[in-house]
Amino acid sequence: MGKVTKLKLAVLISGGGSNLQAIIDACKTPDYPAEIVLVFSNQLDAGGLERGRRAGIRSEAISHKGYPGGREAYDNAVSALIEESGADLVVLAGYLRLVSESFTARWKDKLINIHPSLLPSFKGLGVHQAALDAGVKFAGCTVHYVVPEVDSGPIIAQAVVPVLPGDDAGKLAQRILRQEHRIYPQVIRWIAEGRVSVDAKGIVTVADAPQADFAEINPALEPG
Repeated sequence: MGKVTKLKLAVLISGGGSNLQAIIDACKTPDYPAEIVLVFSNQLDAGGLERGRRAGIRSEAISHKGYPGGREAYDNAVSALIEESGADLVVLAGYLRLVSESFTARWKDKLINIHPSLLPSFKGLGVHQAALDAGVKFAGCTVHYVVPEVDSGPIIAQAVVPVLPGDDAGKLAQRILRQEHRIYPQVIRWIAEGRVSVDAKGIVTVADAPQADFAEINPALEPG
């Protein structure tokens, strides 16, 4: 039997890279259908770069500060690096930098992000405190395709957590982060298996995904 071709990932980070680590761990599973070929950061001292290097993954950084030509030129350089790596899918995992419209166009339907709220509620930054201030009873995270409008792309999957009495932004963030670490590798698996499609209205369908009347994660994760 020939070697199975895996989906090649470029993971973009700005900080410690805990979601990156969840994906690295998933990729160690023999039947996982994806592999990371590039870790990239806009921060030269991002902790996640060392996570990538320890895993034997090419890990590079280019500072965006004072980059000649501004955002467009910077994103062109990042895009060229991703293309050179051979990546099929660009995974934003705590990449705290708005990407240009040309970048989203270049990687259309090949660029995903995870956001720590139940979109379309609470876009942008400061979402955990915003959820608490709004008095919501449930919060969570969303994996979505990236489009030029911030946090507005087609939703692939969401995970839900309760907002508990006594929560502050930090406690809620940690509860959501645990679900981010579950849901992001799963969505990448679905994409690698060719199970994710988007219709003309921007509605995502995941083929053969388990469903429930109310699931902690929707679409629900497979058992195990």
